[in-house]
Order: sequence, then C-alpha cells, then structure tokens
Amino acid sequence: MSPNDIQAKIASFTCIEEALDYFEISFDRRFIDTNRVELVKRFNGYLILTKPDDWFSGRRALKNAYCKVQRSLLDKTTRSACRGCTSCQRR
Repeated sequence: MSPNDIQAKIASFTCIEEALDYFEISFDRRFIDTNRVELVKRFNGYLILTKPDDWFSGRRALKNAYCKVQRSLLDKTTRSACRGCTSCQRR
C-alpha cells in the first residue's frame, strides 16, 4: 500500500470507530463516547506531524493518540499506571 493509499483510506473514515477497527485496536465504547472530540483532534494532530506512509505508521499515530488521551485523565499528583488503556505499551 502506497503512502497516498493509506492517507486516502484514513481520509475516508467517517468516525473514529472505523479507524480503530481498521487499525485493529480494541477500545472501550464508553471511553470513545466520552472523549471522542479529544481523541479525533489528537489523532489528526499526529497525522499532521508525521504523514503515515504505511499501515503501521497510521496505527502508531492512532495508538499514541488513544494512549495520550487515556493518560491525560489520570491523577497528576500520583504515579498511577495507565490501567485500562487497551492500546498502551507503557504498562
């Protein structure tokens, strides 16, 4: 798949759930419903910073966005782990 193909595929998604399914990332529907706007903004921001050139780089951008939103909800005063983050590699 060429870089233009993956970018066209990402542009064709009508909702964030389609992107999560396409990139095979499991997700919590309640979390998505609550944080949809922040997740979409973060994902689009990562796509702007580094244009995905293959499926793996697109998946990495979405996983990073999902994890960043999850971690932003943790208590800043404690050193709590990223529990429940379905895509986090930082466990």
